[in-house]
Amino acid sequence: MIFNVEVKISLKKGMLNPESSTIERALDLLGYKVKNTDTIDIITFQMDEENEGKVLEEVEDMCQRLLCNPVIHDYEIVIRN
Repeated sequence: MIFNVEVKISLKKGMLNPESSTIERALDLLGYKVKNTDTIDIITFQMDEENEGKVLEEVEDMCQRLLCNPVIHDYEIVIRN
């Protein structure tokens, strides 16, 4: 069975995010008043597995080993079939 997977990766609260700071300053210079800008990376892919539980297990492992740094990142996994 084919499952569509989306992993959203963001910095944990309290971590410095220079990309967000730059975006906030640029938007302010353009006249937009925004606060608490956050950036996330979204990774999407498909997996061919027997069931959703197996997909979740493997994606959790991917996140821990490669896709993010669990010390500084939070992540959210969304699985659709």
